[in-house]
Amino acid sequence: MNILGIDFGLSRIGLALADSESKLPFPFEVLKVKGKPLWKVIDEIKKVCLKEDVEKIILGIPDGKISQDVRVLGRKLKELLKLPLDYQDESLTSKDALGRMITSGVKKKTRREREDAFAAALILERYFERIDNV
Repeated sequence: MNILGIDFGLSRIGLALADSESKLPFPFEVLKVKGKPLWKVIDEIKKVCLKEDVEKIILGIPDGKISQDVRVLGRKLKELLKLPLDYQDESLTSKDALGRMITSGVKKKTRREREDAFAAALILERYFERIDNV
């Protein structure tokens, strides 16, 4: 069983997966969502959940006005997918993701395409750190 991490954005949504046993997150996919209705975005996430045997979703929650959009997405995902969902602070995950990609040698051209998936992996990593320290 897998846990899905989501880094929400108005143009792109980064997805990461982690096995619930090992808790080792990895960047999975970036969905291009600019201009798509919410139901279509949810349908794309649902397909990933079914294909990848997802048992729980962790949704990164930012500061500011966009957090309201993220909470709407969270409520809809939980309602429609019938999966447990939790939120994780996503402060600075995009900046940290970029730093990790540079350090690991990801080519500059590829970084922008994968940044959101790397940020989603960091959201999962921070979630696991938080629940393990409780």
